[in-house]
Amino acid sequence: MTKTVRTARRAAAVLVALCGLGIAAVPQMASAQAESWPNRPIRLMNGFLPGGSSDIVARLMAQHLSERLGQTVVVETRAGAGGSIATDYVVKQPGDGYTWGLLVSGHATQAVMMRKLPYDPVGDLAMISSITTYPMMVATRPDASYKTLGDVIARAKAEPGKVSYSSAGVGTGHHLLGEWINAEGGVDIVHVPFKGGTSVLTDVMTGRIDIMIETMTLALPYVKSGKLRALAVTSPQPLDYLPGVPLATQTLPGVIYESWLGIFTSPGTPPAIIHRINTEMRTVLQRADVKQRLAELGGQAMPSTPEELRARVVGDITKWKRIVETRNIERQ
Repeated sequence: MTKTVRTARRAAAVLVALCGLGIAAVPQMASAQAESWPNRPIRLMNGFLPGGSSDIVARLMAQHLSERLGQTVVVETRAGAGGSIATDYVVKQPGDGYTWGLLVSGHATQAVMMRKLPYDPVGDLAMISSITTYPMMVATRPDASYKTLGDVIARAKAEPGKVSYSSAGVGTGHHLLGEWINAEGGVDIVHVPFKGGTSVLTDVMTGRIDIMIETMTLALPYVKSGKLRALAVTSPQPLDYLPGVPLATQTLPGVIYESWLGIFTSPGTPPAIIHRINTEMRTVLQRADVKQRLAELGGQAMPSTPEELRARVVGDITKWKRIVETRNIERQ
């Protein structure tokens, strides 16, 4: 063996050893980065206007996570386009764990209804954990002849085109849930979209709209005050705080849907940082006062792994895509 060959082999061996050290150092560097994180304030982007249920939950989590992390978590509003403005902002930030986004169940309906989004609704989001789930409610005015969702379906079959339902807008979960009810019930209850909020209540209470499909967060206070009558809830099990209210599955087997909220961050964020945030979120969501506040909003604490949150998003996208195709709903 010549001296030149021996020298080349030694150089190659040194290079391999150095590469091995470099590879071994990667998890150590990531671990060190996670240990020093966070060392400055964190921003939580909310894509909806202040004062709504998503904003309330975002601020609740920010308060308690600030205490857990030793750094302020600031809620910032970037409202518009159904939350996609805020989501787009987050996915374009550095993957350092300092910019989070509030993820809503409407993210999945947007992924189905929008012909084009500026990001991949699954691949571009580094999922952290879900926060809460809450079922949807079908409700009507207190003096309506309907007592259950079955009554609504029966009338819709007897008088096609005469029964109407409200939603928070075209392409929302409210709208697609209504079309799911139509598909499962073999009826055509007429969709009347609103822009969300409480404006629909007047039309339901005066009988101009037969039923409303709404989040538990908005509808529950009106049911408790007697201004609305709950006909069905879309939860998998009966709700203790609404005794006697039937499940939608009692009329339409398979119609189970829970709206939800979660938190994600920018792609490329080190797994160790995501694990740290997830761990702290789980601790916060185990607090009795946090569970109570979420219950007051009609939901329940529902921490998850990042993989479970991703699976929820993918599952909802798959479900809503089927409804959009079955009902021939025009995408935007």
